[in-house]
Amino acid sequence: MTAGQRGRYSKFIRPISIFLDLCAINFGAFFIPDWLNLDRYYFLLYINIVWIGLSFIVKFYAVYRFTTPVEIFSKLVRQGLLYLLLLIAFFPFAKTAMFSGRALAIYIVSVMTVITIFKFLLFYYLKKYRIITGSNLRNAVIIGYTPEAIRLRELFDKRIDYGYRFMGYFSDKKSNENIKGRLDTLKQFSIDNGIDEIYCSLNEISNDQLKDLVEFADSTHKSIKFIPDTKEIFSKSLKVDYLELFPVLSLQRTQLHEPAVKGFKRVFDILFALFIIFTVLIWLVPVLAILIKLESKGPVFFKQGRPGINETEFFCYKFRSMKMNETTEREASKNDPRVTRIGRFMRKTSMDELPQFINVLVGDMSVVGPRPHLWSQNKSYGQKVKKYMVRHYVKPGITGLAQVRGYRGEIETDDDMINRIKFDVFYIENWSFLLDLKIILQTVINIFKGEEKAY
Repeated sequence: MTAGQRGRYSKFIRPISIFLDLCAINFGAFFIPDWLNLDRYYFLLYINIVWIGLSFIVKFYAVYRFTTPVEIFSKLVRQGLLYLLLLIAFFPFAKTAMFSGRALAIYIVSVMTVITIFKFLLFYYLKKYRIITGSNLRNAVIIGYTPEAIRLRELFDKRIDYGYRFMGYFSDKKSNENIKGRLDTLKQFSIDNGIDEIYCSLNEISNDQLKDLVEFADSTHKSIKFIPDTKEIFSKSLKVDYLELFPVLSLQRTQLHEPAVKGFKRVFDILFALFIIFTVLIWLVPVLAILIKLESKGPVFFKQGRPGINETEFFCYKFRSMKMNETTEREASKNDPRVTRIGRFMRKTSMDELPQFINVLVGDMSVVGPRPHLWSQNKSYGQKVKKYMVRHYVKPGITGLAQVRGYRGEIETDDDMINRIKFDVFYIENWSFLLDLKIILQTVINIFKGEEKAY
């Protein structure tokens, strides 16, 4: 089988996926009731433009052989929610159209269910196809024989479903039975053996060799990729910026700094906060207000200045769970005498945190994010704990990864704070919408299950 035969169908996979999705959204549109009085021509034109435009923005079809199911699901959720919002936006501008939330919900659920099935079936059967038939494989070589290069080869062997066939190491610096040849033999070997991808350890080659290799890859339509070696800086997200025609690499802090992601997360925060306010707080506030007032004098709500995004202070709201006292910069401890009986119940069930959905609505907080610390903790641990200040890159949250992993409540030792920061930083650097949903779900489970440090 030649290289051309191996890869001849791959170029059709993405167009087929796009075609099937467009069929789904257009076919589904014909089942929208006639009484909505939609102009079918303009509506169909609109939904196709919106779908394709959103797909480009959220990189919906950027699914590769190494993409995980979690990433695919995250793309589906983002695409579906944004598509729904833009569908709703169509009706104010369609003068004769009647809006129906029920009809739109049926349409979006039906269409996204079909598209989800399409996407996962295509993804699943392509993997099975590679494993069973040994087809749709990409031949790969690695320049260098470093620990990172060896780990990459082991990954190729372990993850057969990725569809890579390892063809050998090339190196001028080392010579053993594992090395296929020197760098000057790589070009001819790549041509003779239909190599698709060349992975290169930057420590192994000079600038002249690298330039020559890039020119060879360009002229022969082969992909060249670089292994980060042991330099930690290259393991982070990098982007290319241009100063006129001069390229420079810069570090990307996190996905949460992407405008599209920030906008999506903000829309979700608003919708979720409104849902909680109008389904829970609207009746719970009067009940708790009476109970709080009956037990102790003072306001129903407690507010306290906390450091938010970029260390900008905001007032964090809670139901008051303590007797009135002058000590506000000390955390509650186990069997704290300041905590009232209703306050103990609220803290155990995390009800005292519910007013923070107002903070979410006005934009001071997010539903999920690092919990806002006291100013005194910022001063105490800011220079002591590595990466502590990274948590201020994003908005603080009502709940967070550290909290659902058990690191909530009183800080008794430095290790408590160190572990909390580790989870906060992991969340920031590895954010996904699915991770947010998992944290929210785990928070609800913990509320009913009860937590040891919820006091």
